[in-house]
Amino acid sequence: MQVGLLDTWRRPARTRGALAWVVAAALTTFYLLLYLPGSWLTPGFPDVLTPVAAAVHLPSKWFLYGALYSVLMIGGAVPMLRRHRGSRYHLVRTAVLLFVQLTLAFSLPLALNLTGRPELYLSYVWPLSYDKLFPGTLSGMPVAAAIWFVFAALIGFPLMAWRFGKRFYCSWVCGCGGLAETFGDPWRQLSDKSAAAWRLERVTLYSVLTAVLGLTVLEVLSLWLPLGHVAEVVKGLYSFFVGALFSGVLGVGLYPLMGSRVWCRFGCPMAAILGIIQRFGRFRIAVKQDQCIACGNCSTYCEMGIDVRAYAMANLDVRRVSCVGCGMCAHVCPRGVLRLTHGGPGEPKTAAPVTPGMWELDLG
Repeated sequence: MQVGLLDTWRRPARTRGALAWVVAAALTTFYLLLYLPGSWLTPGFPDVLTPVAAAVHLPSKWFLYGALYSVLMIGGAVPMLRRHRGSRYHLVRTAVLLFVQLTLAFSLPLALNLTGRPELYLSYVWPLSYDKLFPGTLSGMPVAAAIWFVFAALIGFPLMAWRFGKRFYCSWVCGCGGLAETFGDPWRQLSDKSAAAWRLERVTLYSVLTAVLGLTVLEVLSLWLPLGHVAEVVKGLYSFFVGALFSGVLGVGLYPLMGSRVWCRFGCPMAAILGIIQRFGRFRIAVKQDQCIACGNCSTYCEMGIDVRAYAMANLDVRRVSCVGCGMCAHVCPRGVLRLTHGGPGEPKTAAPVTPGMWELDLG
């Protein structure tokens, strides 16, 4: 069992106490200072971070943000691995997340910028990086980079999601997930497990995905039709309300109040599209039959708000599209009832038939 599991509820910073509200306010303020200056709807907002970036010899406030982001991930990874020590899965997964952040998401773009080349963030592809399939964006890249972004978005990542589940990206590569798994780990238990939250999740998540799809279609059609102004307006609205306020201000600022995967659960279009593929793929959380003692550890520590215990008690494998495969439910289970798997030769894809009254657990 994970270290510190039983004393979580005695720590005010992890239970929406006064310190948690202070941390939430500080995170929210930082993201407002980052995104609002020069944005599409708030161009006159004062910029206080660019001078700070210049003072520490970084090219822009975005590299300052990347540096702070990396520090938070490293600083969060140390206590996270201490709490969950004994799990090789979490050790390797965290090492990969840190490697991707420090190389592909920070050092490589910084090196390209300092040498006068276009910045490339190879770990962020469409639809998370919503403009990576825009004709104008692709035409301004090196040919190899353009091929990578098209291949990853349309072929590579979908195939990986079908074979291994969305965990290959959401819990092993993505910087948003990386911050949630390290710095955000103390608040993972705060995710709302209610049916109302699940219904809201499906509405907001697929609304954002629909917006990205519509924006991409607009950009393509604008090559032949006079839709450039409309596309620019839609792009500005999406960038401000989704890219800045939702994913940053709310997505990270609400860690101490709503859990560490607010953006991943309620807004990320990449999580949405990979989750749909995962639902029909091979990944699942396998459940040992008739072994669950209903302790609730798995559900409590699910950062995506899934009531894993309900599946285990019903002897049903977990195949929810929202599952990011972090493995925490299996880690905290005292009886080893849960196991992450992507199947194999001769291995069934479901542990038990769906029983009457339980079908609704397996739809989202």
